[in-house]
Formats: sequence, structure tokens, C-alpha cells
Amino acid sequence: MEINARSHLPLGIPPARFLREFWQKKPLLIRNAFPAFVSPISPDELAGLSCEEGALSRLIRHDRKTDGWSVQTGPLPESVFATLPERDWTILVQDVDKWDADVGALLPHFDFLPRWRIDDIMVSYAVEGGSVGAHIDQYDVFLLQGLGRRRWMIDASANPPTDFRPDVELKQLRQFTPTHDWILEPGDMLYLPPGVPHHGVALDECLTLSVGMRAPSRGELLVDLAETLAEKLPEDSRYADPDLSMREADGSIGTPVLRRLRAALSSLSELSDDALAAWFADFSTCYRSAGQIAPPPRPLSAAQLQQRLDKGALLHLHPLARCTWRSVTGAAEVTIDGESFRCSRTLAAAMGKREPLSATLLAALDATDREQVQAWVKRGILCPSKR
Repeated sequence: MEINARSHLPLGIPPARFLREFWQKKPLLIRNAFPAFVSPISPDELAGLSCEEGALSRLIRHDRKTDGWSVQTGPLPESVFATLPERDWTILVQDVDKWDADVGALLPHFDFLPRWRIDDIMVSYAVEGGSVGAHIDQYDVFLLQGLGRRRWMIDASANPPTDFRPDVELKQLRQFTPTHDWILEPGDMLYLPPGVPHHGVALDECLTLSVGMRAPSRGELLVDLAETLAEKLPEDSRYADPDLSMREADGSIGTPVLRRLRAALSSLSELSDDALAAWFADFSTCYRSAGQIAPPPRPLSAAQLQQRLDKGALLHLHPLARCTWRSVTGAAEVTIDGESFRCSRTLAAAMGKREPLSATLLAALDATDREQVQAWVKRGILCPSKR
């Protein structure tokens, strides 16, 4: 459960072994996952971001005497920081990778996972004693220590208690008995699969970057799929009982009713793989969206874009864009924020991996692909670097 990364950065073992033995199975502490790591964001920068309109931020304070907890949601007023005590508080900001390019630059280190599976990088800053309490996450998370030291305790037992405290706003565990206790320093990283109780406490001024996965519940999946299918059904597609018999006059819901219900709901069980993939591409690129992409005020023309690329500029997918792709007959379909586009598999694969597009790559594409790239630039989905 503990390993030194050494030559296999950042996991300490080959990615295939990590996926086979640890992913969604058991925790792994990776010492020196990022050797000589320097946090890409400072506490002051994070505090400033927590005050921004649109940033998802929280300030959590703990009263040690009463074991009381308070939660203040952002945007936080700047004046609040002057009133905070020397210990026992933390600020958390989600989607920092969308706001800060240096934080977002960490994501390629996790390319052993499909990019659509990664949700965001949340960054937390805490003073001594700062914490959110013992809790459970229903998604995979990599906890990378960026500054200072944090003590992490986890309960890796087979059936840990999962009841929540009724007296706090946070979903804290009523009972927490750790089986493992570690102190993480900058560059150390702890992987936790879903459902593992854990508790992190800052030992000094401390900053942690949490790379969290996207994990919609089955309920969310079923509701969205049902709504999508319902939108496509004609108004006259209804429950029907032309075989109604006198035996059903007693009002019971028996076998004939259930048979008709299954027929009425057959669109769920008869959904083709292609239709299911198309729906999930839409759903996964819209789920927990961090915001909308605004087109640039003065989009580059095709000639201006080519000139910029010829000088070494690259096209990058906008930080807010969620993207995936799938093969279709003779080509591919890229889905970005719930909207689908036909293109070649070469372009689709590059977009799905969020690879920067160079002049060399674009020159190898056909005219239709290049027109699509130009359209994405005009909409702000692809952004040229300033070279």
C-alpha cells in the first residue's frame, strides 16, 4: 500500500499494473510521485481565486472546544481573511485547473486515464489543524501534497462504518477508526478509490491538490437517459391494452399489465450500442460543467491562424471544454460540451487526448477537418498560444 515512485513517475509502478491492482480496488501511497515538487499555485493566489465570482469555493472552520464546524460558500469577501484565527480553518476551491494554466498542466501526468473521466483539480489551503473532518468520497481521487505537511488517516477495513454525523453541515462520519496513518510532504501523493473513509489534517501551512474523477450516480445516469429517450418519442407513443380482459376488472396489476409496461418501456432495453454511446458522449461532456465558453471578440481568419501556426503557435482545447469521441462508420464523431461534430479519427483522437494541434498535424488533415478546426477556433473551443 506504500511505494516510492523512483523511475515510474508518478505512480511508482507501471500504469497497467496500477489499473489492474489498485484502480477502484485499494489505496496506494506514492512517495516522491513528483520529486522536488513546487506547487503551481500559492496560498495567496488561491485565496484571491476564492473571492472571484463564479469560482466554487468554501471556507471551513472548526471550533476545537465544541467540535463545531461552520461552512461559508464563496465568493468569499476579501475582508474575511483578516478575521481568521491562527489555526483550524481551510479554504477549498474546485476547478482550479480551469482557472490556472499551471495547475492544469498537471493533468497530462494522468494520461493513463481517459481525459473525460477526470473531473477537476480541487486545491485546498489550510493552516495548522485545518481539515474538513473524516468523510467518504464517492469517486476516485489523487491527493498530491503541494506545500507543507498533511497527516492523512484512512480506514482500509472491509466494511467501515458510513453513518454521518447529524449535527454538522458537512457529511462527516459519525465513527472513524483509521487503519493507516501517514504524513505526506510536497511531491507525495495518496490515491484513494471510492468509499474509503479518510481524514486529512494540516500539520502546518499546507496546500493539497486533489485530482478528482467524474462519477455520476446510477440514478443520474438513468434519469438523464430516460429524459433523452422521452424527448424523441412521439406524443401518440403510449401505454396500450387492446388485449384487456374481464379478468383485470378487479383493478389488480398482474402479469398482463407488466407485459404491456415492458413493451411500453422497450426503448430502454432495445437501445443500440451506437445510440447509447451517442447519449453518453453528450452526458459525460455536460456533467458538472464548470461554465460556458465565450467566443473570442476578434476571431482569427484562416490566413491569420495559419500565419500564427507557421511561427510555432499551437492550438489548445479551452480549459472549460469537456471532450470525448467515438468511431462511426468511415470517420469519427467528437463531442464537446454536449455538441457533436464529424471529423477524421486522427483529429478526433488528438481532441480526445487534449493534444495541442500543430501546423504539422493540421497539414496532414483534409480540407473538411481544417474547416472544422477553424470553426472551433472561431467559437473559442480551440485557442492559439501566443507565439
